Amino acid sequence: MSIQTVMVIGAGQMGGGIAQVMAQAGRKTYLNDVNMDIVKARIAFIEKLLTKDVTKGKITEEQKTAALANLIPSVDQKDAADCDLVVEAIVENMDVKAKVFSNLDQICKPSCILASNTSSLPITEIAAHTKRPDKVIGMHFMNPVPVMKLVELIRGLATSDETFEAVRAEGLALGKTPVEVRDVPGFISNRVLQVMINEAIYCLYEGVASPEDIDTVMKLGMNHPMGPLQLADFIGLDTVLAIMETLYDGYADCKYRPCPLLRQYVKAGWLGKKSGRGFYQYD
Repeated sequence: MSIQTVMVIGAGQMGGGIAQVMAQAGRKTYLNDVNMDIVKARIAFIEKLLTKDVTKGKITEEQKTAALANLIPSVDQKDAADCDLVVEAIVENMDVKAKVFSNLDQICKPSCILASNTSSLPITEIAAHTKRPDKVIGMHFMNPVPVMKLVELIRGLATSDETFEAVRAEGLALGKTPVEVRDVPGFISNRVLQVMINEAIYCLYEGVASPEDIDTVMKLGMNHPMGPLQLADFIGLDTVLAIMETLYDGYADCKYRPCPLLRQYVKAGWLGKKSGRGFYQYD
């Protein structure tokens, strides 16, 4: 199956990154969200990133122009009617995702593949809200999408080999390294990463060390480019909590119990970089 036209639903950081790599790969790319101002702001941000890449000699001015020409702002999911692939990148909430996939199932042509960028929710359950579960798959990109090479491909119970191979080929065409993962809570990346972040929060909660010192240990001792608490701030503490709750519910194992301090920060609205305050403060 040849993928030429795509829609990315969600013009946040992840959705914008996915749309950027799709557009740079020559795909006609609808970037969809509920508000046109949000979409246009994200496209303007993508243009700034591409301009920096031109300045650094990573791409040419012609490549930048071609990528921007491939980006089409959208506030109507009906624009997905002729798409070959739709990638959902919205809030980590099953009820919200279910409504989107049910709607897309009615809009999109029968051959269209529906993918979710979910970081932890079950693909099989998402697929159950459509009449094409064989064409539903997880396509979990890493942040920042234009930089990170990994994409986890998650098969639901009904995902067909044809769908998997088409999405795997698309991942390779985007310059990514696809990894096949079973449909389990947290997949691989977040099952490992979020437990590390949660344990770092417990260290802070128990007064073991300051945020700076906890992060320094992991950066200098384990050669991580970013400490777990700073990384949590960049991911968003509400997202970290949502993933930990998915892991805790999915495995019923106390090792996935979210730290009380994490819950407290989220209730306080200290969500990390996007809110200006998390484990660190931001301008």
